[in-house]
Amino acid sequence: MIRAATSDDAQAICDLVNYYAERGRMLHRSLESIYESLRDFLVCKEQERVVGCVAVSICWKDLGEVRSLAVAPDCQGKGIGRKLVEQAAEVARQIGLRRIFALTYETKFFASAGFRVVDREALPTKVWRDCIYCPRADACDEIAMILDLT
Repeated sequence: MIRAATSDDAQAICDLVNYYAERGRMLHRSLESIYESLRDFLVCKEQERVVGCVAVSICWKDLGEVRSLAVAPDCQGKGIGRKLVEQAAEVARQIGLRRIFALTYETKFFASAGFRVVDREALPTKVWRDCIYCPRADACDEIAMILDLT
């Protein structure tokens, strides 16, 4: 079941995101930052356990970012990531966004969800606000991908 995150989900979200951050797949998030952006998050729960999460962050008038997409390792391959991205896109549409993007290493996954690769320079500089926290800031190798919601 996918639903909006609640404060009871914050620790599980933090644990999921940081599991992948430890493996260099995404940025670390503090529990405080999860609480601060909790309204941006959706979670997938199975039997009272958070097995996936995603956030939609508004960047600009018509542009949002899909962030912190994570699925528990033992739950991968079940379509949870796809469902989370689809629901994130629906949330973005509901708030009036026309495009969402992701900065990712998982290009095949996002391409299968309808995203296309774009030049990172095509995104507003505001997009790079979190780069100062990234250990790869000076040699970023993430791929920018975008999905048109119209």
